[in-house]
Amino acid sequence: MNKNPYEVLGVARDASDADIKKAYHKLVMKYHPDRNPDNKDAEEKFKEVNNAFDILKDPQKRAAYDRFGDAAFAGGNGAGAGFGGNPFGDGAFHFNMGGGAGMEDILREAMRGFGFGDFGTGGASQRASQRAGRDLLDEVVIDLRDAYFGTTHTVKFSSNVECEKCHGNGTADGSAAPVCSTCGGSGVVHARQGFFAVERPCPDCNGLGHKIDKKCSACDGTGTVHKQRTLDVKIPAGVEDGTRLRLAGQGEAGSAGAPAGDFYLDVRVRPDKRFARQGDDLIMRVDVPFTTLALGGEIEIETIDDKKLAVKVPSGTQVGEKLRVRGHGMPTRRGGFGDLYIDVAINIPTKLTDKQKKLLNEFAGTKSDKKGWF
Repeated sequence: MNKNPYEVLGVARDASDADIKKAYHKLVMKYHPDRNPDNKDAEEKFKEVNNAFDILKDPQKRAAYDRFGDAAFAGGNGAGAGFGGNPFGDGAFHFNMGGGAGMEDILREAMRGFGFGDFGTGGASQRASQRAGRDLLDEVVIDLRDAYFGTTHTVKFSSNVECEKCHGNGTADGSAAPVCSTCGGSGVVHARQGFFAVERPCPDCNGLGHKIDKKCSACDGTGTVHKQRTLDVKIPAGVEDGTRLRLAGQGEAGSAGAPAGDFYLDVRVRPDKRFARQGDDLIMRVDVPFTTLALGGEIEIETIDDKKLAVKVPSGTQVGEKLRVRGHGMPTRRGGFGDLYIDVAINIPTKLTDKQKKLLNEFAGTKSDKKGWF
């Protein structure tokens, strides 16, 4: 039985998109396989969270679920096809429906439930889309430095791929499968039941639209075989947290020569100890000596790409001010770089020598009546 996606993410039914995304990111980080090696419970939770988010992030799917519940995705259509199941067995992937479930799809499923089969004129195209390969989704968590320089994420998994022997046609000789003479390739036959005009899967070709007399021995006529795969996904420099990368045609192969699905990679960026990110800019906190703040001078910093820079500090700089260093932020989509901001802080010494105390007391004795001077 499919689990309630709202309960899985721990959000209310009227939760905003931002609240849903926030809950998703929190749970994904908690149950990610990289953080929970060999933990089957966490693996199941990770899978449930991903599939719950797949429903609630899409307005059409969410509206369909709110109205029809699990029935909205009956018969393997939409997110329900993977919800509560793990096609890979490793917790790293789930199926992702592209395009969402429209009202026509929901009504068609309801009609099937009453025994009427398909209705209208869109049945053949609907079945064709069901034969297309499903999308695959993975997630990777990278450091901020990887986001700065760019990196490559290698994914190892198993999925259906096009049969090499028959080129995805399912026939013994590799040629295109003959069109079914009964349905003319549409995959459906039409009939009337009372006032209803209905269409049913063709009994001769089982709704495929073609008949294979001699099946391919490698794939048994399906046009696909299950195979281990390795995929290298290039993560571009400057990638932001929450970015979804798409590799067209790298998803699961479609049956009987139908197009393959796409592969998606969700990129998460870990918080960094030294740098905070705001868009294309970086912010780092630096303790500056009081004398440098008062008199002016230079401080040396190390950037995210390991360069050492001398930064001028104007006299009278206050704690909390930000010094701007142009061009040392994150790479941008336009080909340039954001800026680096130094958040000025001060480290108050806890142990002073007698000479230091004497000098500070002398300095304090010369202070002005103006408030905030020292």
